[in-house]
Amino acid sequence: MRIAMVTDYYLPTLGGVQTVVKAHKEALEQDGHEVIVFAPLSSASSDPTVVRLPTARGFAPDGYPFTWTPQAAADALRDGLREHRVEVVHVHTEMFAALGAFRAARDLGIPVVQTMHGRIDVYTRSVLPLPSITTILLARLHHRQLPHAPLAGGAGGTYARTRTARRMWRLMVSQANAAAQVIVPSAHFAQKLQAQGVHTPLTVLSNGLEDSVLDAVGTPVPRVLAPGAAMRVMWCGRLSPEKRPEVFMDAVARAPGIEAHLYGDGVARSTVARRAAALPPGRAVVHGSVPQSEVLEAMRDAHVLVSSSLDFDNQPMVILEAIASGLPVVVTDPDLAETLPPGGGVVAPTADADGLATILTALADDPSRIEAMSRAAIGHRVEVEQSSHRDALVGVYRAAIRGA
Repeated sequence: MRIAMVTDYYLPTLGGVQTVVKAHKEALEQDGHEVIVFAPLSSASSDPTVVRLPTARGFAPDGYPFTWTPQAAADALRDGLREHRVEVVHVHTEMFAALGAFRAARDLGIPVVQTMHGRIDVYTRSVLPLPSITTILLARLHHRQLPHAPLAGGAGGTYARTRTARRMWRLMVSQANAAAQVIVPSAHFAQKLQAQGVHTPLTVLSNGLEDSVLDAVGTPVPRVLAPGAAMRVMWCGRLSPEKRPEVFMDAVARAPGIEAHLYGDGVARSTVARRAAALPPGRAVVHGSVPQSEVLEAMRDAHVLVSSSLDFDNQPMVILEAIASGLPVVVTDPDLAETLPPGGGVVAPTADADGLATILTALADDPSRIEAMSRAAIGHRVEVEQSSHRDALVGVYRAAIRGA
């Protein structure tokens, strides 16, 4: 099968979408499929299977290359899809690369599969300047490419209670309904999408990890916290308000006996760096953006991974990487509990800094619990292997092709 994957974010930038696309690409290629990735890039790609879309100069919101113009992206995609004789287009984002893919695929009669990775209502609220105004512009630009319909759920659900949020939910739902098939990595996000009016056939399918990541991780060993040693706590992701790194830093300040390491970059990095500098030396280190290989290496040395986001994340790839590494996971969002293996992770008693500090302190005081959680994560490593999800992914593609 010849597959095009279209995304507004790709390597070498870090993020869950980038990791998922890489994982899907590797797994499908190992199975004999041809996969071409189309994405905006800061410079030309040396990989013939990664095609650079028209990219804005001097404009990279939140540090990511930006596809521009929409017309140029659609034209480039139309040419690329035709050149590679693509049979199905898999779209992973909601910005202009994605919209160009819908236009090009429609013109060529190629079915589109859409993966809904996350809550852009929360992302735009946290990252865009003056979101009540800028989301209007974003929605209008999106509406020019795809029709928007009213939400089935109206203002139902706390996640769609504001006008700005509903505007972004209309965008997400409309794009999902323009596809032939929809993939969602988590049940909790799938339920929200369907409640707001997504009627396209929907498959809940975990992202999984590619074999190269599992090979890099190697054979995990249970985490052991030596008596008197500091518990090494790892945080990895976009340093942006929707990920709540400041909540994590507040918890670190309140939890004695831990040593925090943060990996990632974003608009909140300077704030986080100031918080780290205000703590005693060695209590918190901000490593910035690093290659995935360095993240996996850090996981081997850590005792616990923390995810501090709330009401935003779908299925964070970093949690799957931690499970594969045998690293216990602490989350503050109860929705993310479905990703945690039984016994291998825990939800903080409350989502604030006090709740997170409470569970971190409890783990630091109970090394046997850390080891037990680590062994449980190792026991469920097979559940995050990409190869176990590949057949289901191909099944979605075939269903889209049959429908077309």
